[in-house]
Amino acid sequence: MSNGRGLVVGTVVVLVGLAAAVVAITREQPLPALRQGGTLTVASAMSGSTEGYARAKEPRDFHFPEDHGPHPEYRTEWWYWTGNLETEDGRAFGYQFTLFRNALAPEAAPRDSAWGASQVYMGHFAVTDVASGGFHASERFSRVALGLSGATSQPFKVWLEDWEAASAGPSTWPMRLRARTDAVTLELLLEPGKPPVLQGDRGLSQKSAERGNASYYYSMTRMPSRGTVRVDGRTYAVKGHSWMDREWSTSALGATQVGWDWFSLQLSDGSELMYYQLRHRDGSPDAFSTGLWVPPEGTGEAVHVGRDDMKLTVLDTWKSPHSGGEYPSRWRMQVDSLGLDLTVTPRLADQELPVSVLYWEGTVGLEGTRAGQPLTGRGYVELTGYADTQGPRRRESQARGAPDAQTTQNIR
Repeated sequence: MSNGRGLVVGTVVVLVGLAAAVVAITREQPLPALRQGGTLTVASAMSGSTEGYARAKEPRDFHFPEDHGPHPEYRTEWWYWTGNLETEDGRAFGYQFTLFRNALAPEAAPRDSAWGASQVYMGHFAVTDVASGGFHASERFSRVALGLSGATSQPFKVWLEDWEAASAGPSTWPMRLRARTDAVTLELLLEPGKPPVLQGDRGLSQKSAERGNASYYYSMTRMPSRGTVRVDGRTYAVKGHSWMDREWSTSALGATQVGWDWFSLQLSDGSELMYYQLRHRDGSPDAFSTGLWVPPEGTGEAVHVGRDDMKLTVLDTWKSPHSGGEYPSRWRMQVDSLGLDLTVTPRLADQELPVSVLYWEGTVGLEGTRAGQPLTGRGYVELTGYADTQGPRRRESQARGAPDAQTTQNIR
C-alpha cells in the first residue's frame, strides 16, 4: 500500500537515479550504493514530487478486468499477492509476491537509446517454509525498456523479467503467478473466488488529512490457489488461498507518520478481515487507520472497520538479529461491533525481508471467536518503520535458521 499496503514502492523513488544509470538492469541484490551504509527510512522513501501526476481525490468507478491492468498517469502502483499453501500431508508454506511500478517523470522524454525509460519496476518475492523454519526473500529491479518489465490490461500481464502475473488463457482467469530464484520457485494458478471489494470510501483509501494523499484500493480476499513450490531442490504440489491487493496513487506519508501494521486474515467461517494501523512517531495510531470485514459469501455486505472500532493489543515482540529492529510478534484484535476476538501469531518469528527498506512481512495463524463461536485461520501481516537503522545491513537473499518453537507453532 502507499501509506497502507505497498511500503517499498516508495523506495524506487530513491533508487531510480541509480537504477536508470546502471547497465545491469535486473537485480536480485540491493544496489551497491545502499550497501555502504546510511539511513533509508520508510518516511524518506515515500517522499517525492507529486507535480504533473494524477492524484486520488474523489471516489471513482472501478471496471474489471481493466483495473487489474496499469494506471500510468499515477506515480506509483503495485500488484500484491500473499497466500498460505499446503501439501496433501499438511506441509505449510507462505508466500509473498509483489510487483511495483514507479514513474520517473510524469511524461516520457524523447530518448535516442532503446534503453531509455520513464518507468522502473521493482519486485519482492518471499517464501516461508514453516516446517523447516526457512525464509527465502529476494528483491529485483528493472526499467521499462526492451520488454524487460511492464504491464498490460488485455490480456492481463505484469512482469519483471521472468517474474510475472498473467492471464493463463483468453480471459483474465485463472491468473498465473511465476517467480523463481536460485533457492525457490513458485508457480500458481489463482481463481477469483469472491468478487473484488473496495477499500475506504468506495475504493478511495484516504491516508492522511491532505486531499489527494490517498490511493485507489481494492482487494480480492479469498482466491483458491493451486500449483507448486520448489525449495531446497524439492518440488511440492500445494493448494490453498491467496489474497490480492491492488493500489495506485500519487501519495506520501503524513508529516508525523512513520509506518504501519497491516493485517489480511482469512477466517475459518468464510469471512476475511483487513486492517491497517498507521503509526505516529510516538507509536500512537493515526486517525486514518482503517479496515474492512468481508462476510462469508452470500451473507451480506462488507463492513467498514474504523480506528475506534478496532482494539489492537501487542502481546509479544521479536527483536531481529539482522537489523536490530524490534517488531510486534503477537496480537489480540477485538472488534466488538462484529463480535470478533482474535489472537494472531506469526508462524515463523524471522520473516524480515532483507531488502532496500527493511520490513517484516510473513504468514500468521489465528484463533479466537466470532459471536462466541470458535474460529481459526491464516493470514499475512506487514510491519514497517520498525528497523530504520544506520550503517551496513545484511541484505543477501537466503534461507534463515531454525525458528523459535514458541512463536512458530502451527495454529490450526
